Amino acid sequence: MSADTAHSTPEHGSQVGRRLSRRFQVNLVGEGALVGLIGGGVVTLYRLSLSAAERLLRQITGAAAGSVALMVAWMLALLVILLVVRALMRWEPATSGSGIPQVDAEVMGRMDMPWHRVIAAKFCEGTLLTFAGLSMGREGPSVQLGGMSGKAVSRVLGRKRGEERLLVTCGAAAGMSAAFHAPLTGVLFAIEEIHKEFTAPLIISVMTSSVVADFLVSQVLGIRPVISLAFASNLPHADYATVVMLGLTCGLLGALHNRGMFACKALYGRLRGRAAEWKLAVPFVLAAICAFAFPDLLCGGDAIVEKLMAPRTLTLYSMVALLFGKYVMTTLAFGSNAPGGTLFPMVVMGGLIGAIFGLGASATTGLTDAYLPNFIALGIAGLFSGAVRAPVTAVVLVFELTGSLDALLSVTIVSILAYVVANLLRVDPYYEHLLADLLGVTPDDPSLTGEAGEKVLKTVYVGAGSRLEGKLVSEVPWPDGTRIVTIDRAGQEIVPTGDTRLLSLDGLLLIMDSEYEDDVMLKVGLMSEQRV
Repeated sequence: MSADTAHSTPEHGSQVGRRLSRRFQVNLVGEGALVGLIGGGVVTLYRLSLSAAERLLRQITGAAAGSVALMVAWMLALLVILLVVRALMRWEPATSGSGIPQVDAEVMGRMDMPWHRVIAAKFCEGTLLTFAGLSMGREGPSVQLGGMSGKAVSRVLGRKRGEERLLVTCGAAAGMSAAFHAPLTGVLFAIEEIHKEFTAPLIISVMTSSVVADFLVSQVLGIRPVISLAFASNLPHADYATVVMLGLTCGLLGALHNRGMFACKALYGRLRGRAAEWKLAVPFVLAAICAFAFPDLLCGGDAIVEKLMAPRTLTLYSMVALLFGKYVMTTLAFGSNAPGGTLFPMVVMGGLIGAIFGLGASATTGLTDAYLPNFIALGIAGLFSGAVRAPVTAVVLVFELTGSLDALLSVTIVSILAYVVANLLRVDPYYEHLLADLLGVTPDDPSLTGEAGEKVLKTVYVGAGSRLEGKLVSEVPWPDGTRIVTIDRAGQEIVPTGDTRLLSLDGLLLIMDSEYEDDVMLKVGLMSEQRV
C-alpha cells in the first residue's frame, strides 16, 4: 500500500462517492420503502391470485370426483394449462424453477433479467400451476417477483448497476416478507442467502423494504402468520436430549432432501429430444392423480398446514405418508424446472418431521404431547437450516411464526446441529447448488463471488491488540490490488495517507477486485482480529 491511498482512480471513484454520500444513504431508505410498496403490492396480488386458484381447484376437483366424464374433462383442462405454461417458459426462460437462484445471479451481476417479462410470466405461471395442483410454493416466486420489482424501481429512477443490485436485494426481502408475513425473515434471508454482505445502508434499506411490504400485505390479508404455532410452554431442560436428537435428524434429512432433489434434476437432465420437451408433463400427471386420490398433497401444502394446527387428529402413519407423498410430488415438480418454489413445501415437510419426532418422543420417553407444537416449530427450523444452510434465518423464521421467544434456546440448538451435520455430510446447500447449476459452474467456483474484475467495497474493523493497531498505513503489508478508501474513526471519516496511524476500532473501508475478495478478506481479517 503506497502513500497515494488517498487518491481514487476513475475506475472506482464514482462508486466510492456514492458509498460515502449521506444523501445517497438517506435516499436509499426512501427507495427501499418504494421497493417494499411496489414489491409488496405485486406479491400481495400474487398471493390473492394463488388463493383464488387453489379454492377453484378444490371446488372443481371436489365436484368432479366420482364422475368419469368430469374427471376426463379436468385432464383435458390440465393439458391446456400445461401447454400455456410451456409457452410462457419459452417466452421468458428466466422464470423456470423457484426464481431465487436467478435473483442471486442478478445481484452478483451474472444475469440481467427483463423485469417486465419476468413479472408477467412468473405471475401467470404460478397461478396456473397452483390451479393445476402442482406441489409448488409461493416463496421462491415471491422473491423473484419482489426482486424484479426492485429492478423496475431502479430502471425508472435511472440508477446505476451497483445501486440496482441493492434495490433488487430490497425487493427480494420484500417478496419473502410478504410471502411469509415475516419481515425479519425477509431481511435475514436477503442478506444471509442473497447479498451475503452486512453494511449499515444495506441493512437499513432492506429492513425498510421488508417492513413496508409486510405492512401492506397485512392490511389486505390480515396479520396472522402463514403457520401460526402456539406453545403450551417451553420444553423442560431435562428433555433437551430429544432436542439434540432432532437437530441431528434434521441435519441428516436436510442433506437427504437436497441429495434427492439434485438427483431428480440430474435425471431429468438426461432426457433428450421429445422427452426433454415434455418433462413438465410428469408433475402434471402426478397432480391429476392426486387431485382425486390424495388431495392433501396438492399445491404448496396449506391443506397439510391446517392439519398440523391440530396434530393430535393425525396418526403417526398418516404423517409419514404425507411426508413421503409431499416430498415425491415436490421433487418431481422441482426436477422438471416447473416455475414454482419449493421453500414452503420444505417448511411443511419440516413441520411434519417435527410432528413425527414429537409423537415418537411422546411414545418412547413419556413426554406429554402438549409439546407437539414445539417439535413442529423445531422441525421447521431444523430442515430449513439443514437444507438451505441459513441457520440464523431459520431461528428468526420460527420466532416470527410462533411470536414467542420461549423456544429460542431449543430452536437455536436444532438449527446449529442441523447446519453442522448437513455440512459434514458434504451435500451442497440448496440454493448455492441451484445457482451453480444455473451458471454452469461448481458450487465452490470462485466466480460465484462476483464478476471478475469488478470492484467491491468491504469494511474491516481494527481489533484491540491486533497486528494493525498502532501501525502506519504504509507499514502494513496490504494484499495486492487493495486500497483503503476512508477510515471511520469515532463517527468521523478520515481520508488516509501512508503516514496515517491505525487505531483500535477504526473502520477501514477497503476497495478490492471481487475476483480476489475472499483471499483479501482472509488476510486482512487475520491482521485485524482482536487479540486478548
